[in-house]
Amino acid sequence: MAPTDETGHVGPQTPPTPPNRAPSGTDTAPDNRMPRWLPRAMVLALALVGAFQLGTWAFHQVIGLLINVLIAFFLALAVEPAVSRMAARGMRRGLATFLVFFGLLIVFAGFFTLLGSMLAGQIIKMIEDFPQYLDSVINWVNTTFDTDLRRVDIQEGLLHSDWLRKYAQNSAAGVLDISTQVLGGLFQLLTIALFSFYFAADGPRLRRALCSILPPARQAEVLRAWEIAVDKTGGYLYSRGLMALISGVAHYVLLQILGIPYAPVLAVWVGVVSQFIPTIGTYLAGALPMLIAFTVDPWYALWVLIFVVVYQQFENYVLQPKLTSKTVDIHPAVAFGSVIAGTALLGAVGALISIPAVATLQAFLGAYVKRYDVTDDPRVQGHRGRGEGPNPLTRARWLWTKARERTARPEEGPH
Repeated sequence: MAPTDETGHVGPQTPPTPPNRAPSGTDTAPDNRMPRWLPRAMVLALALVGAFQLGTWAFHQVIGLLINVLIAFFLALAVEPAVSRMAARGMRRGLATFLVFFGLLIVFAGFFTLLGSMLAGQIIKMIEDFPQYLDSVINWVNTTFDTDLRRVDIQEGLLHSDWLRKYAQNSAAGVLDISTQVLGGLFQLLTIALFSFYFAADGPRLRRALCSILPPARQAEVLRAWEIAVDKTGGYLYSRGLMALISGVAHYVLLQILGIPYAPVLAVWVGVVSQFIPTIGTYLAGALPMLIAFTVDPWYALWVLIFVVVYQQFENYVLQPKLTSKTVDIHPAVAFGSVIAGTALLGAVGALISIPAVATLQAFLGAYVKRYDVTDDPRVQGHRGRGEGPNPLTRARWLWTKARERTARPEEGPH
């Protein structure tokens, strides 16, 4: 309807205002172009993913070297007191480190040489006596089960069996793998020895280089942590060496009483392997004396097994807690948990170095934990104070009286 004024006349109509139009030559469609930052973000994301993949691959490639360096570092910490003592007397540090490592090499080479000769002699003896063992077993089977077995038939059956042929083929094919593993193990030992030598010989230079990039306050903390690590690692090895000596002497006495050959070498084997090989060291240490004792008398092997089990319990619950608390100053439960955690993280290497590492960390952090005097409260010792509850005997009498009252109440009846 057209608009009117106050007199009722129809006014002129105002034409509608046309919509604003864009200037000629411009695009009226929305801007669908890619933002300028998006290509850069995509390139950056791809670069980060590639760097992460490359870093992961490199880490998996050098993790073996890192573990060897970690073992070498703790070995250098273990020989640090001896090297420092010899260097303090005027000897060059490199020469002192060489003499320490040369002495360790002579000890281990002599031990493994004696052990190898012993094993070779016992294996030859077992092969020579194998027909007698087989005859005794066959006689027992024939007597017990009323059979008619003969050694010749058993030997022919074994020689013509498919199992023996397949085992020989697999063993021949695995000779190359065994040789490769042996060479790899020798190279790993050489790497550990080389890094250990450098860490021990250049210990002061390494500490100086590390402290040169830190402020003075941090330098004192690093040197303090280094000193604690040397003390704890040396204490751990000292306690292990002492337990190895006690274990070797105890097993030597047993083997000497039973008349087992090579008793000194077997005793050293039990002491060293049971203390310095984690997790499975005890089983490896006891298996060899049992095998040698079995060649003498099968009952002697049983006696050795019983002694190994009993001594292991004595060592775990009596000897080790006392020595560990005096040298490493770590609770047995914490030591056991650290060994489990180290094994889960780094395997046998983690189990071996976990105790000195945790002891070092505990001693270092102990300086920053504020401690207070404990109140003289019997509840600290696990005792209940007076007035906190009835005596168990009094409570039992009260319960008995209440039970008798409930039993006698229905019999009274109304008066």
